[in-house]
Amino acid sequence: MDEYDSPEGYATHCPIEACGTHPVITDADRGEVFCGGCGLVLLQRMEEAHHEGRPAGAGAGPRAGGGGGAGSGPAGTLAMHDRGLSTVIGKNVDSGGRSIPADSRQAFERMRVWDKRSRPKKIASFSKALTQLNAMKTKLAVPKPVAENAAYIYRKAVAAGLTRGRTMSSMVAASLYAACRESNTPRTLDDVAGVGNVERRILSRDLRTLVGRLGLRLGQYDTGSFVAKIGNNLGVKEKTKRDAVAILQKAEAARITAGKNPVAQAAASLYVACLLNGEEISQRRISSEAGISSVTIRNRAVLIRKTVALPPGKPY
Repeated sequence: MDEYDSPEGYATHCPIEACGTHPVITDADRGEVFCGGCGLVLLQRMEEAHHEGRPAGAGAGPRAGGGGGAGSGPAGTLAMHDRGLSTVIGKNVDSGGRSIPADSRQAFERMRVWDKRSRPKKIASFSKALTQLNAMKTKLAVPKPVAENAAYIYRKAVAAGLTRGRTMSSMVAASLYAACRESNTPRTLDDVAGVGNVERRILSRDLRTLVGRLGLRLGQYDTGSFVAKIGNNLGVKEKTKRDAVAILQKAEAARITAGKNPVAQAAASLYVACLLNGEEISQRRISSEAGISSVTIRNRAVLIRKTVALPPGKPY
């Protein structure tokens, strides 16, 4: 390689003496490097120097700052068994959307069958587990980053051998609940157990296993987030929800919430706020929405009334 050659294997200046002073130009869209003076092509079919799905930088073309540029693709995701990076043999259409000729369809069908059969058992297990995780995410309306974290926790559990002797459904549900706790997304054990078709005690047991073996640090839920969740589902006024959060904060300051179910405290505070603001929402409706018995809500409401100084409102 002489002084005019680049490490990539092409000349940095045109080899023709007449225009040797002109710099070379790189066309990333066509994959060519050519002389800026005479147009001589110095390199064809240039290999991409950046990762698929990510722009090479500010100089990679007019669309370098965002997705959709040349060579771009979907980013990888832990919530898919293949991380979204594998190739899938489509259904009788080519990459341009045109129908495959009839004489080639049988060959493609045979390749599709062998592609499925050649997958390792671990890949098939991941596919089933993460498909269930995505279904639970949809039913619980969990944000995508939380589902990504849940998939990460489940992969760590599989790598640590924690899935042996335990059902796939319970481990997926436990991973999702742990991810909700880490991100303060208000979902209860009963919510996750219901959509995962898992018994609550089994879910609780597997959650303790994840926390102990993986060293997870799950903080306590912000009880006010449950007030917003229950209030939104019941359609109460915004002022009522703010009053409920204020009542809950006073109850916490009075130390009457220690050791109590946070969802029950949120439901009781919301019920008291509804009475103060004249909203006709019964204990039964709040109980059904929160998953807490009416007796528990009534007892918590009585304790709040005795302990917390409330503004004047409708008696109860």
